[in-house]
Amino acid sequence: MTSTTSVVSAPIEVLRPPVAPRRSAFTLLFGDLASAGITVATGGLLVLAAPKMLEWAIFDAVFVTDDPRACQGAGACWAFVADKLRFILFGVYPPEEQWRPLAVIGLIIAGVLMTLSPALWGRRLVLGWGLIIGAMLALMWGGFLRLAFVPTSSWGGLPVTLLLAVLSLGLGFPFAVLLALGRRSAKPVARVLSVFTIEIVRGLPLVGLLFVASILLPLLLPADWTIDKLGRTVAALTVFSAAYLAEVIRGGLQGVPAGQDEAARALGIPYWKTVWHIVLPQAIQKVIPPLTNTAIVMVKNTSLVMIVGVFDMLNAGRSAATDPAWPAPYAETYLFVAAAYFLICYGISRYSLWLERRVRERDYR
Repeated sequence: MTSTTSVVSAPIEVLRPPVAPRRSAFTLLFGDLASAGITVATGGLLVLAAPKMLEWAIFDAVFVTDDPRACQGAGACWAFVADKLRFILFGVYPPEEQWRPLAVIGLIIAGVLMTLSPALWGRRLVLGWGLIIGAMLALMWGGFLRLAFVPTSSWGGLPVTLLLAVLSLGLGFPFAVLLALGRRSAKPVARVLSVFTIEIVRGLPLVGLLFVASILLPLLLPADWTIDKLGRTVAALTVFSAAYLAEVIRGGLQGVPAGQDEAARALGIPYWKTVWHIVLPQAIQKVIPPLTNTAIVMVKNTSLVMIVGVFDMLNAGRSAATDPAWPAPYAETYLFVAAAYFLICYGISRYSLWLERRVRERDYR
């Protein structure tokens, strides 16, 4: 006769990601003598500056007027921003066709919302962005289906800023992966070419690279070849972003344990499948913050393209502020443009924090 013994297993404790101890607001602001002094000094500056800022921005401001002279001697002239809003957002794009760049902004927002869901990452996302970029360029150019043709010299404002950021990051990322892998390659030719490309581009200021693409590149092309100014600007930004993204990705690749690659080779998995399905996803997860930082820097770097004559949002705002009918509303213009850049960059940073938290929680399940 055999007796059975029931074994009751203890419940397994689920690991949770470490949570930093919470500190009260009083401890953060007045925890020691140094922090207390900084808090008091900052509070004093705010108390001194806040009344004048509120008086200029709200109480004495002009929000609506048909007469620019009403802004003389008053506070902020927000009526100027309202009057020039279409010009700041769309530049010199034909007014009767400005529904097209507005649709482009909507397509970019739709693409970003589609990208937010990790469930869509993969071939479907790449195909979706390819269709969105094709539709955006077709809308901006026109020349078909009774849409008037608009040359790139007439593009401007927010759509150009968003297009430059999306195209430079989207096109630069695959090149960045190849450069990062090439720099870590055991093959000397691939390694030397990757190191040379990365160091040359990182050693040049973006302004210099833009001038090279705008002035020198046409001289290097055959006589019957031509690339418009916007295309050359996209090329310069793409090369610049690829070099910086490559170093970020290389840092992530170095953080992946060597055993991952060795185990894949032992199982007979091809090299590119190992990189694409095993190594690269882990590397990208490790460098989400610096990738986000590079993306934000590239969005802000699009404001430099006005140096080579591309009419982005900052250039459109600066041109609008030179209208002699209005009493020099430069502060209001630049504050509005800065707010637009801030919203874009802040949205990217918040999404990065959400993605980091999601990856961390998944790792501890």
